Amino acid sequence: MTQARPVTFTGNTAAEQHPHDASGERPGATRCPDCTDGLGKPREVKPGSFRDRLQHNRPAYFAWRIGVFVVGLLFVLLGIALTALPGPLTIPPVLLGLWVWSTEFDWARRLFATFRRKAVATWKHAKQHPVSSIAVTVGGLVLAGVAFWAVGHFELVDRAKDALGIGS
Repeated sequence: MTQARPVTFTGNTAAEQHPHDASGERPGATRCPDCTDGLGKPREVKPGSFRDRLQHNRPAYFAWRIGVFVVGLLFVLLGIALTALPGPLTIPPVLLGLWVWSTEFDWARRLFATFRRKAVATWKHAKQHPVSSIAVTVGGLVLAGVAFWAVGHFELVDRAKDALGIGS
Protein backbone atom coordinates (compact mmCIF):
# COMPACT_ATOMS: atom_id res chain seq x y z
CA MET A 1 0.00 0.00 0.00
CA THR A 2 1.38 3.43 -0.94
CA GLN A 3 1.33 6.37 1.39
CA ALA A 4 0.35 9.87 0.31
CA ARG A 5 3.10 12.45 0.52
CA PRO A 6 2.30 16.07 1.42
CA VAL A 7 2.88 18.46 -1.48
CA THR A 8 3.27 22.21 -1.02
CA PHE A 9 2.92 24.73 -3.83
CA THR A 10 4.26 28.24 -3.39
CA GLY A 11 4.01 31.20 -5.72
CA ASN A 12 3.82 30.83 -9.48
CA THR A 13 5.55 27.51 -10.10
CA ALA A 14 5.73 28.13 -13.85
CA ALA A 15 7.71 31.32 -13.25
CA GLU A 16 9.98 29.62 -10.72
CA GLN A 17 11.09 27.07 -13.32
CA HIS A 18 12.57 29.66 -15.69
CA PRO A 19 16.31 30.32 -15.40
CA HIS A 20 17.55 33.80 -14.57
CA ASP A 21 19.60 35.76 -17.08
CA ALA A 22 22.84 37.62 -16.21
CA SER A 23 20.95 40.60 -14.71
CA GLY A 24 18.94 38.36 -12.41
CA GLU A 25 15.68 39.10 -14.27
CA ARG A 26 13.35 36.38 -15.46
CA PRO A 27 12.97 36.25 -19.25
CA GLY A 28 9.64 36.20 -21.06
CA ALA A 29 6.20 37.18 -19.85
CA THR A 30 5.31 39.20 -16.77
CA ARG A 31 4.97 36.23 -14.47
CA CYS A 32 5.92 36.81 -10.90
CA PRO A 33 6.56 34.39 -8.06
CA ASP A 34 4.14 36.35 -5.85
CA CYS A 35 1.22 36.12 -8.31
CA THR A 36 -0.98 33.18 -7.43
CA ASP A 37 -4.31 34.43 -8.82
CA GLY A 38 -3.46 33.78 -12.49
CA LEU A 39 -4.18 37.37 -13.50
CA GLY A 40 -0.57 38.51 -13.89
CA LYS A 41 1.61 40.97 -12.06
CA PRO A 42 -0.33 43.86 -10.48
CA ARG A 43 0.55 47.46 -11.30
CA GLU A 44 2.67 49.49 -8.93
CA VAL A 45 0.68 51.51 -6.39
CA LYS A 46 1.45 54.53 -4.23
CA PRO A 47 1.88 53.79 -0.51
CA GLY A 48 -1.22 54.74 1.48
CA SER A 49 -3.49 54.87 -1.59
CA PHE A 50 -6.81 53.06 -1.94
CA ARG A 51 -5.18 50.28 -3.95
CA ASP A 52 -2.37 49.93 -1.40
CA ARG A 53 -4.92 49.46 1.39
CA LEU A 54 -6.87 47.08 -0.87
CA GLN A 55 -3.77 44.98 -1.57
CA HIS A 56 -3.33 44.35 2.15
CA ASN A 57 -6.80 42.77 2.31
CA ARG A 58 -6.19 39.69 0.12
CA PRO A 59 -9.81 38.51 -0.36
CA ALA A 60 -11.03 42.03 -1.21
CA TYR A 61 -8.08 42.59 -3.52
CA PHE A 62 -8.71 39.33 -5.35
CA ALA A 63 -12.40 40.28 -5.75
CA TRP A 64 -11.34 43.74 -6.99
CA ARG A 65 -9.03 42.28 -9.64
CA ILE A 66 -11.70 39.87 -10.82
CA GLY A 67 -14.22 42.73 -10.95
CA VAL A 68 -11.84 44.89 -13.00
CA PHE A 69 -11.25 41.96 -15.36
CA VAL A 70 -14.99 41.27 -15.80
CA VAL A 71 -15.87 44.95 -16.44
CA GLY A 72 -13.07 45.25 -18.99
CA LEU A 73 -14.15 41.98 -20.60
CA LEU A 74 -17.73 43.24 -20.98
CA PHE A 75 -16.52 46.31 -22.86
CA VAL A 76 -14.19 44.27 -25.07
CA LEU A 77 -17.01 41.81 -25.86
CA LEU A 78 -19.31 44.73 -26.70
CA GLY A 79 -16.69 46.01 -29.12
CA ILE A 80 -16.36 42.58 -30.69
CA ALA A 81 -20.16 42.33 -31.01
CA LEU A 82 -20.18 45.70 -32.78
CA THR A 83 -17.88 44.36 -35.50
CA ALA A 84 -21.07 43.31 -37.29
CA LEU A 85 -21.63 47.01 -37.94
CA PRO A 86 -19.34 48.87 -40.34
CA GLY A 87 -17.09 51.75 -39.52
CA PRO A 88 -15.07 52.56 -36.42
CA LEU A 89 -17.90 51.73 -33.98
CA THR A 90 -15.99 48.80 -32.51
CA ILE A 91 -12.96 50.86 -31.46
CA PRO A 92 -14.33 52.92 -28.50
CA PRO A 93 -15.69 50.00 -26.42
CA VAL A 94 -12.56 47.92 -26.98
CA LEU A 95 -10.37 50.87 -26.01
CA LEU A 96 -12.51 51.45 -22.93
CA GLY A 97 -12.23 47.78 -21.94
CA LEU A 98 -8.46 47.82 -22.42
CA TRP A 99 -8.24 51.05 -20.41
CA VAL A 100 -10.20 49.44 -17.55
CA TRP A 101 -7.85 46.46 -17.64
CA SER A 102 -4.78 48.68 -17.84
CA THR A 103 -5.69 50.31 -14.53
CA GLU A 104 -4.86 47.00 -12.84
CA PHE A 105 -2.80 44.77 -15.16
CA ASP A 106 0.63 45.46 -16.70
CA TRP A 107 -0.04 43.23 -19.73
CA ALA A 108 -3.16 45.27 -20.48
CA ARG A 109 -1.25 48.55 -20.23
CA ARG A 110 1.13 47.36 -22.97
CA LEU A 111 -1.75 46.05 -25.11
CA PHE A 112 -3.70 49.28 -24.57
CA ALA A 113 -0.75 51.37 -25.78
CA THR A 114 -0.48 49.29 -28.98
CA PHE A 115 -4.23 49.31 -29.63
CA ARG A 116 -4.43 53.04 -28.95
CA ARG A 117 -1.70 53.78 -31.52
CA LYS A 118 -3.62 51.75 -34.12
CA ALA A 119 -6.91 53.44 -33.23
CA VAL A 120 -5.34 56.89 -33.60
CA ALA A 121 -3.96 55.87 -37.01
CA THR A 122 -7.40 54.59 -38.09
CA TRP A 123 -9.09 57.78 -36.92
CA LYS A 124 -6.46 59.86 -38.75
CA HIS A 125 -7.12 57.85 -41.94
CA ALA A 126 -10.88 58.38 -41.56
CA LYS A 127 -10.34 62.14 -41.17
CA GLN A 128 -8.09 62.23 -44.26
CA HIS A 129 -10.68 60.35 -46.33
CA PRO A 130 -14.01 61.64 -44.97
CA VAL A 131 -16.13 60.89 -48.05
CA SER A 132 -15.16 57.23 -48.27
CA SER A 133 -15.37 56.81 -44.48
CA ILE A 134 -18.86 58.31 -44.38
CA ALA A 135 -19.94 56.28 -47.43
CA VAL A 136 -18.76 53.00 -45.90
CA THR A 137 -20.31 53.77 -42.49
CA VAL A 138 -23.66 55.02 -43.83
CA GLY A 139 -23.84 52.29 -46.47
CA GLY A 140 -23.15 49.62 -43.89
CA LEU A 141 -25.75 51.04 -41.50
CA VAL A 142 -28.31 51.11 -44.33
CA LEU A 143 -27.52 47.48 -45.19
CA ALA A 144 -27.81 46.50 -41.53
CA GLY A 145 -31.16 48.33 -41.33
CA VAL A 146 -32.41 46.55 -44.47
CA ALA A 147 -31.32 43.21 -43.01
CA PHE A 148 -33.18 43.88 -39.75
CA TRP A 149 -36.25 45.04 -41.67
CA ALA A 150 -36.19 41.93 -43.89
CA VAL A 151 -35.89 39.59 -40.91
CA GLY A 152 -38.95 41.18 -39.30
CA HIS A 153 -41.01 41.74 -42.46
CA PHE A 154 -40.56 38.26 -43.91
CA GLU A 155 -40.66 36.56 -40.47
CA LEU A 156 -37.34 34.84 -41.19
CA VAL A 157 -36.72 33.83 -37.57
CA ASP A 158 -40.06 32.01 -37.36
CA ARG A 159 -39.46 30.34 -40.73
CA ALA A 160 -36.00 29.20 -39.64
CA LYS A 161 -37.41 27.78 -36.39
CA ASP A 162 -40.11 25.91 -38.33
CA ALA A 163 -37.56 24.58 -40.82
CA LEU A 164 -35.32 23.34 -38.00
CA GLY A 165 -38.23 21.98 -35.99
CA ILE A 166 -37.52 24.08 -32.90
CA GLY A 167 -40.02 26.31 -31.12
CA SER A 168 -43.74 26.41 -31.72
